[in-house]
Amino acid sequence: MSSQARLKKKFSQNYRYGFADPERALFRSPKGATHDVVDIISGQKKEPAWVRERRHQGLDFFLGRPVPAWGADLSEIDFDDIYYYIRPVERTMMSWKQLPSTIKQTFNRLRIPQYEREFLAGVGAQYDSENVYHHIADKIKETGVIFTDVETACKKYPSLVKKYFGTVISANDNKFAALNTAMWSGGSFIYVPKGVRVDLPLQAYFRINAKNMGQFERTLIIADEGSFVHYVEGCSAPVYVASSLHGAVVEIVALKNSRVRYTTVQNWSKNVYNLVTKRAHAHENAIVEWVDFNFGAKVTMKYPAVFLLGEGARADILSMAFAGARQHQDAGAKVTHVAPNTSSRIISKSISAYGGRTSYRGLVYVGPKALNSRVSVRCDALILDKKSRSDTYPTMKIMTNDANIEHEATVSRIGEDQLFYLQSRGLSREQAEVLLVNGFIEPLVKELPMEYAVEMNRLIELEMEGSVG
Repeated sequence: MSSQARLKKKFSQNYRYGFADPERALFRSPKGATHDVVDIISGQKKEPAWVRERRHQGLDFFLGRPVPAWGADLSEIDFDDIYYYIRPVERTMMSWKQLPSTIKQTFNRLRIPQYEREFLAGVGAQYDSENVYHHIADKIKETGVIFTDVETACKKYPSLVKKYFGTVISANDNKFAALNTAMWSGGSFIYVPKGVRVDLPLQAYFRINAKNMGQFERTLIIADEGSFVHYVEGCSAPVYVASSLHGAVVEIVALKNSRVRYTTVQNWSKNVYNLVTKRAHAHENAIVEWVDFNFGAKVTMKYPAVFLLGEGARADILSMAFAGARQHQDAGAKVTHVAPNTSSRIISKSISAYGGRTSYRGLVYVGPKALNSRVSVRCDALILDKKSRSDTYPTMKIMTNDANIEHEATVSRIGEDQLFYLQSRGLSREQAEVLLVNGFIEPLVKELPMEYAVEMNRLIELEMEGSVG
C-alpha cells in the first residue's frame, strides 16, 4: 500500500462524522410547514401561550415570503417533504449514562464527554429536534451563569427570555428566520451576570441523524455588563440521498463592557442545506467575536453580523469556508456601525477544489453618526484547480467622511514553484498541497482551542483527499 493510500485510510478511519444511527424516534410530526405542525410542536413542549403565538406569526411570514433568488441555488428544496420535529428522547438528561445507548455511542464517538471532562465549563447536546443532554459545571453555576435549552428558559426565566427573544433577529427578518421562529426546537440559552468571566468554553453540539430532517435550533446569549463568555458550536450529519435542512437562528446581546466569542465548526454532510441567521448587538465598549468554519453541506448561506450600537464597540469576524465537488459555500460577514468610535475587522478565507464554488458576500455600513469609525476587510480565496470557482460580492455603504476604511482582496492558485520546492524536500504532491492549504488558513486556525485546531487540520486533509461525504 502506498503512503498516500495509507494516509487516506488513516483519516477515513478517524473521520467520526460519516456514520448514521438507526432511527428510533419517540415522536415524529407530519411532514410540511403548516399551522397544524406548529400546534403539534408547541403542544409537545407544553409552551406558554406567547411562544405559540410567535410561532404562528413566524409561519405566516415564512409562507408569505419567496425563496431568495440571490446567492446559492435553493430551487431544489421541497419544504413539504421535511419533518420539522422529531423527538428522540422523553426528556433532557443531566448525565451521559442516562441517554439511550445509540445516542450515547454517537456522542462518545464524537468525543463530547471527553471534551466536557477536559476543558469545558458546560455542554449541551442536541440530537435531531431536541436537546438530549445539558450540564454546567458546579463552580460555573455558582456564579449565577445560566446555561440551558431555550424551552426550559422560557418556563424558568420568562421575563429574561421575553425581554430579548426576537429583538436581534425579528420573525420577519428573512424567510428562513421566519421558518425558524415557527419551527424552532432546542438550542442554547446563556445568561452571564454582571462582571462574571466564564474562562472555560461552553459548548453545544448539534447532530442531524434522521432523513428529510429539518433542524431549527434557537440560541440566545446575553452577556451582562463587564462579563465574558466563549461559546463553541459543532455540527454534523450522516450522508443520505435525501436532503436535510438546517435553519438555525443565533441572537447575541453584548451589554456594556462585555465580550462574547462565538466559535462554530460545522461539518455537515453534503446533502444538507445550511441556511442560518446569526447576529449580535454590541453595546458601549462591548466586543463580539465570530470565529466561523464551514465544511461540508450541499449549500451554505451564512453571514455572521454585528450591529455596533454603543460607542467604542468592536466586532471581529473570522470566516473560513471549504467547497468541494457539488458544493457552494456562500459565506461572509455583515457589520453595521451606528455609534461613534466603533471598529470592525473582517477576515475571510475560502478554498475551492474539485469543481466546488465559494462566494464571499459582505456588507459594511457606517452610519452618519458613526464618527471616527475604523473598518478593515480582507478576503483571500484559494482555488486548487481549473474546475473550481470563487466569487466576491463586497458592499460598503459609508455615510460619513470621518471614517477609516480598508479593503483588500486576493484570489490565487497554489503555485507550481511552491509545490516543486516542497516535493524536492521529499513530500508527495498531495502532501505538499495539504501543507500549503494549512498554511493558508493558519491565521484563523490559531484562534481555535487546541483540540479544535487539531480537528480542523484533520478535516482539511480529509477534504483534500476527497473522502468526506
